Amino acid sequence: MSAPSSLHALAEALRSGGVTPTAYADEVCARIEQENARVLALLPEPDRRGRLQQEAFELERIFPDPAARPPLYGVPVAVKDIFNVDGFVTRGGSALPPDLFAGPEATSVARLREAGALIIGKAVTTEFAYFEPGATRNPRNLAHTPGGSSSGSAAAVAAEFAPLALGSQTVGSVIRPAAFCGVAGFKPSYGRIPTDGVIAYSQSVDHVGAFARDAAGLSIVASVLLDGWGAVAHASQAGRQPVIGVPDGPYLAQASEEGLYAFELQLAALELEGYDIRRVPAFEDIEGLNKRHRDLATAEFTQVHERWFAEWGALYRPRSAALVEAGWLVSGEEVEAGVVSVAGLHHELAELMDSHGLDLWASPPATGPAPEGFTSTGNPTMNLPWTHAGTPVVTLPAGVAENGLPLGMQLSARFMADEHLLAWAETVEPVLAAL
Repeated sequence: MSAPSSLHALAEALRSGGVTPTAYADEVCARIEQENARVLALLPEPDRRGRLQQEAFELERIFPDPAARPPLYGVPVAVKDIFNVDGFVTRGGSALPPDLFAGPEATSVARLREAGALIIGKAVTTEFAYFEPGATRNPRNLAHTPGGSSSGSAAAVAAEFAPLALGSQTVGSVIRPAAFCGVAGFKPSYGRIPTDGVIAYSQSVDHVGAFARDAAGLSIVASVLLDGWGAVAHASQAGRQPVIGVPDGPYLAQASEEGLYAFELQLAALELEGYDIRRVPAFEDIEGLNKRHRDLATAEFTQVHERWFAEWGALYRPRSAALVEAGWLVSGEEVEAGVVSVAGLHHELAELMDSHGLDLWASPPATGPAPEGFTSTGNPTMNLPWTHAGTPVVTLPAGVAENGLPLGMQLSARFMADEHLLAWAETVEPVLAAL
């Protein structure tokens, strides 16, 4: 019998014994062996099946009692190749010597293991989580990008190589590929998932995030990964729907005509279900905000790579090398402006939500559907403000474009309101899934 596809149902089946970790690991490995050569979501591993069978068997031995099994017992997880994982090398999608990045296992990975998860393998990333694409194809259409930089993580979930994957986001590297691949993605409030053991891009705005097939799956993962997680009453049980704000103005104008048309259809579907949609002018200085974020991230990227680049610069691909060099030109004043802007936007959004009675913001997760070809991973500009402010964000599948590729909706809540965001996402999800 094939295992359930949703993480929530699969985790229940594994814990109850309806599916065993060894049987499910075997099923997943068969799928990877058949399809990964086309999708290229996971890095090659000799005898992946043998390793996983041994680890799954050991898990079954340790937890014979279903009542004692942890929440992610036997659940396979793909991990972006900028995370340190015991037993695996970390390359960051680069040609640099991997010993440069060696270190203790990332706390996020360790938490998943403690919750019973099995590492299915390392997922392909763009070089150092920037714009040089990896080999991964979009499982929904192999001629299109899966997005970046967490390309392999999103594609692994979409291709059903794993029901769960870890990624990271510095601008839009979780939310955008989730939307492009038609899966659910989650970026928490800044700092709620530790970033140790991960090759840094920009310490001021780096986030660890996750992919699953639906919002319920993301909630399970968040309960394991987030510091200070506290379950909240489901939004429907609280007796009201969230009030949703739309950030009107130059920010939304960055999306394509097709992306905006689809977004308006999504909003109309929510209004038909009784959701209160309020249009609020926001991000009036979007060009300045974009620049401040990129100045800050670029300068901090250069700080991370300066020593490596001095010795191994010839091994960097062109766009990554150009980013290191660009960081040298960012002034101290521009870096400080970026740091101040992070805190300022955080407070600005909170004040707008207070004054307009908002619970969530809704926006497109990308300018449009996944672009054709592999020279670009797509434009992350629709994700940038929420990452800059450090607010929690989820993207949910929401219809398809004219070319048949997935579209999504991006929802953001107040800083530290991750639990409420994910609870509300579960109520919004069926409306969007019907599009």
